[in-house]
Amino acid sequence: MILGVGCILYSDEGFGVRVIEEILQRYQFPDNVSVVDGGVLGVNLLGVISQADDLIVVDAVRNKGKPGQMYRLAGKQIPERIRAKNSLHQVDFLEALTLCQALDKVPETVIVGIEPEDIDTLSIELTPTTRVKVDAAIDMVLAELDRLGVSYKKGKTEDVPRYPI
Repeated sequence: MILGVGCILYSDEGFGVRVIEEILQRYQFPDNVSVVDGGVLGVNLLGVISQADDLIVVDAVRNKGKPGQMYRLAGKQIPERIRAKNSLHQVDFLEALTLCQALDKVPETVIVGIEPEDIDTLSIELTPTTRVKVDAAIDMVLAELDRLGVSYKKGKTEDVPRYPI
């Protein structure tokens, strides 16, 4: 599963969702791959993410880096970074991953993140600093799919899954 999270109403906070929108415009995936705009649903995504064996999350992540800096977080790095409570949806997302343990179904998770420039301004536009990194984030997602041996091809995806359905 490729999951974009974030609130598109607060500039760079919507980075993950904007990347998912672009991925759906540019690529097609086999039936065993879900591409999901998770918005800010957090814990409400539990049912969705618990179905995945492998989870690639795209999000804005405050990591004390330079705005626009890209990150790949995996394993123990994920709770350490998210516990910083950089945004409400990140805390909820960590709780959803933790609740997956109760279901004995925790997907192998990688977060493709960007250091945001602005997550406070009410705007549906990404800052220029993060907008130019959308392609880099897509490349990182595709590299994760390559690592997992998942095929994909260029071409628009017809349906855009949004949850809850």
